[in-house]
Amino acid sequence: MEQIRNFCVIAHIDHGKSTLSDRLLEETKTISERAMQNQALDDMDLERERGITIKSHAIQMYYNHTDGKKYTFNLIDTPGHVDFSYEVSRSIAACEGALLLVDASQGIQAQTISNLYLAIEHDLEIIPILNKVDMESAMIDEVSDQIIDLLGCSKEEIILASGKSGIGITEILAAAVDRIPAPSGDVEAPLQALIFDSMFNSYRGVVAYFRILNGKISHGDKVKFVNTGNEYFADEIGILQMEQVKKKELSAGNVGYIITGIKESKEIKVGDTITLSENPCDVAIQGFEDVKPMVFAGIYPIENEDFEDLRDSLEKLQLNDASLVFEPETSVALGFGFRCGFLGMLHLEIIQERLSREFDQEVITTVPNVSYVAYTKKGDRFVINTPSELPDPTMLDRVEEPYISAQIITAPEFIGGIMNLTLDKRGILSKQTYLTTERVELSFELPLAEIVFDFYDKLKSISKGYASFDYAPIDYRASALVKLDIKLNGESVDALSSLVHKDKAANFGRKICKKLKELLPRQQFVIAIQAAVGAKIIARETISALRKDVTAKCYGGDISRKRKLLEKQKKGKKKMRQIGSVQVPQKAFLEVLKLDD
Repeated sequence: MEQIRNFCVIAHIDHGKSTLSDRLLEETKTISERAMQNQALDDMDLERERGITIKSHAIQMYYNHTDGKKYTFNLIDTPGHVDFSYEVSRSIAACEGALLLVDASQGIQAQTISNLYLAIEHDLEIIPILNKVDMESAMIDEVSDQIIDLLGCSKEEIILASGKSGIGITEILAAAVDRIPAPSGDVEAPLQALIFDSMFNSYRGVVAYFRILNGKISHGDKVKFVNTGNEYFADEIGILQMEQVKKKELSAGNVGYIITGIKESKEIKVGDTITLSENPCDVAIQGFEDVKPMVFAGIYPIENEDFEDLRDSLEKLQLNDASLVFEPETSVALGFGFRCGFLGMLHLEIIQERLSREFDQEVITTVPNVSYVAYTKKGDRFVINTPSELPDPTMLDRVEEPYISAQIITAPEFIGGIMNLTLDKRGILSKQTYLTTERVELSFELPLAEIVFDFYDKLKSISKGYASFDYAPIDYRASALVKLDIKLNGESVDALSSLVHKDKAANFGRKICKKLKELLPRQQFVIAIQAAVGAKIIARETISALRKDVTAKCYGGDISRKRKLLEKQKKGKKKMRQIGSVQVPQKAFLEVLKLDD
C-alpha cells in the first residue's frame, strides 16, 4: 500500500485535462506509441467529436521513482463542464489527491473553484499545475498569483506544465509520489469496497468499478452488496488499464472492477458497499448524495410499441451515468414515455444523442422545464414537474419556483453586457468582487427556469468565450407564473405546454407560434396555431391550406360554372378542417427548444 497513489485531475472545461492525461500515459508507457491518439481515455465518439469529457475514466499506471521503487498510480480523468459535476464528486471520493489544472492563458474560472471545493471537502491533497505555459498568451505570473490567493500555497509548489508539448510531466509524476499520501486501510480487516461507477456490457452484464478501503477480494469469493443485500460470486476481478486486466486478488488501497453476472441494472447502485458474505464488515461506507436534477423533460419513443425497449435503454444508460433520473409518465399527444431529470441542457443533449447512437432509440423530447411548488387555497402543497400537473387556477394560491446562486467570472469590459443579460433573465446582483484588475466575480440570484434554455450560450457570446459560469440551488420563491398552452386547430398539444412568467408569456407565445408556422407541413385545410393562457388567446399564426386548382378544366364559358366549383371546394375544406388532425413532426419539438437562435 505504501507504493499506491490514487488521484484525479480536476479543472474547468477546456483547460487541458485530457491532453495532460495523454502525456502521463505516454510517460509511464501505459499506452504504446502506436495505440496513442488524442483524448486516449475518452472512449465515446461523442467525446471526441465535441472535444469534451463526459465520463470519468479510471486507469492504472506504473512509475519508477528516483528512489528506486516502482509505484502504482490509479488516475481518474474527470469532466470539466458543470453539467457533469456529479461524475467529479464520485471520482474525488475514490482518491487521496487531486491535480488542480489551471489554464495559464485564461486563469482561474468558476468550475475550477467549484471542483476545488469538492476536493477540499474530502480532505484531498491538492497539487496546483499551471497548464499551457508554452502559449504566447500565457500569463504565468498573474495566474500563479491567483492560485496562491486561492490555495494559500507557495509559488514553488506550483508546477509549470504543458499537456501539448510535455513540459513538466516528470515533475508531476514525482510530485504525485512525494506529496499525495498513500491510501490508509487494513488489509486484514473485513472487505469494505465502495462502488464509484458502473457500466453495462451486453455479453457479461453489469461491470462495477470499486475502490477497496479495507480488506481484500479474491477471484471466486462470495460477495454481498450491503444496501441491496444481494449476494453473488466474483466471476472476475481485475484492474483498469486501456483494457480490463484480470487479477487473482486485489487488496486495500487499490481500484478495480468486478463482474458478478448481474444482468438487471436495478440490482446494483453507485455508492453501495461490497463486502464478503462469510466475513462482512460492520458498517457500510458513506455513499453519495442522491443527485438533484436541475432540468426536467419528457422523453417519448416515436412508436408506442418501443416503450419497453426505451425503458431498458434508460436503465442501462443510468448505470453508466448515475446522475440520470427517470420515471414513467403519459401524454395525451405522445402516449407513454418517461419524465427524465438532467443536470443541465448539455446533459439532456448528450443523453438524447447516446440513446440514438448506443441503443438505436430515436426519441421525442418535450420542452424542458424545472420543478415548481404549487400551494392551493386550502394549504395543500404539490410538486409540479409538468405544466399539466398545475392545479386549476381557481384553486391556486401561489406557485414558487427554484432560485439559484450564480457566480460569473469575467473581464471588466464585459460587465455591462452580462448585467443586461442577467437583468433580462429576472436576476438580482448580490455581489461584485474584483479578484484582480483583469478579473471580476459577479454573484447573482436567478430563477433556475431562466438559465435552462440558452443562458450559457448567450453568456459565452457576450463575453467572447471568456466568462465562466457556475451555480448552486438556494431556495424556492413565489413568482407570477402562468401556464402557456399551444393549440393546433383548438386542440392543446400538452408536449409543447410550458410554465412561464406572466410578463414574458406573450413574447414567448408569439415566438413558438412563428416557429411552428415554419415547421408544420401545410395540409389541405387551414391550421390555426394559437398560444393561450387559460381561456385568453395571446398569440396566433395561420397556415393557409394547400389548394387544388379545381377550375383548371373550365375553358371559357359562364363565370357561374367556376363559382359553383369553388363553392363546392370551400364546403369540402370546411368539413375537412372539422375532422382533420395535425401531425406535429419530431423536428418541431426539437426546434422549439432553440427559439432564440
